Amino acid sequence: MRSKAPLALMEQAVMVLVFALAAVLCLRVFVWSDIDSKNGAARDRAAEAAQSAAEILKHEGGPDQESADLLGGEYEDGIITVNYDGDWERTKDNPRYILTAAKKDSGEELLGLADIQVKESDGKILFELSVGWQKGAGR
Repeated sequence: MRSKAPLALMEQAVMVLVFALAAVLCLRVFVWSDIDSKNGAARDRAAEAAQSAAEILKHEGGPDQESADLLGGEYEDGIITVNYDGDWERTKDNPRYILTAAKKDSGEELLGLADIQVKESDGKILFELSVGWQKGAGR
């Protein structure tokens, strides 16, 4: 009569393998969920920054030095650039997020337009919108 110990040992090894695979799968789901949550939070903050920039541009009558000063950014050639670090604080060095507001030709004499984008430093666009204002309606 043969011993049944090798069969029991093999059954135990298969159960450990199945348990390990299930644990790896659960771990991957939790990691993916955390990454997705962080990406969603970054998109939300990008939307807030873009909306704030849009309100300032509408009030000031478009991208200019005064608008850039209110946003805490730089103004050059009709484009405002605001750099943010990983905690969405304005920074000059090593930005993680970059907001740009660029004047756009509307084709109408009394209508001003600008495109606002918030990107990650690697170029991935998190949020973008266009804003319009009546020229001469700002300050």
